[in-house]
Amino acid sequence: MDELSGSESGLLVSVHINQKIKPFLWFDGQAEEAAAHYVSIFDGSRIVTVQRYGDAGPGAPGSVMTVEFELAGQRFVALNGGPQFTFTEAVSFSIDCVDQEEVDRLWARLGEGGEEGPCGWLKDKFGLSWQVTPRRLIELLVDPDQAAAKRVMQAMMGMHKIDIQGLEDAYRG
Repeated sequence: MDELSGSESGLLVSVHINQKIKPFLWFDGQAEEAAAHYVSIFDGSRIVTVQRYGDAGPGAPGSVMTVEFELAGQRFVALNGGPQFTFTEAVSFSIDCVDQEEVDRLWARLGEGGEEGPCGWLKDKFGLSWQVTPRRLIELLVDPDQAAAKRVMQAMMGMHKIDIQGLEDAYRG
């Protein structure tokens, strides 16, 4: 259990973080680089711990084994496990974006060296899949006006990075 301390009205406040389930990400030697990259993108993020291999291996003694990091309050663990496994689109991380500015910023940063996919999906330079999703998309898709929601879905299906104005235009017909 980790302890974070802060000051509130001059009193020392301790918060214990105990996240029951943490996504565990397998990398081939890029765990530390990936964690640093992700932490640089999301506000309120940090590297929590770096654990190194000892003499027992299987990695070289002193090399990075795991990196625990936090992105916007969510803990992750990155492991340098080797080339045996790679990421697929079967697992992705969906990002709740408040506006087009956030969509644009995250799309650009996560997409650096990666590849764009349809419907707001992209793979970053490490092969991890992300869904950069504006809240407004979800609101429009669940709208009681089924014809308008269908137009929004059709518009989204033709997009790579989601364009909120394009969704709004489709909604209005």
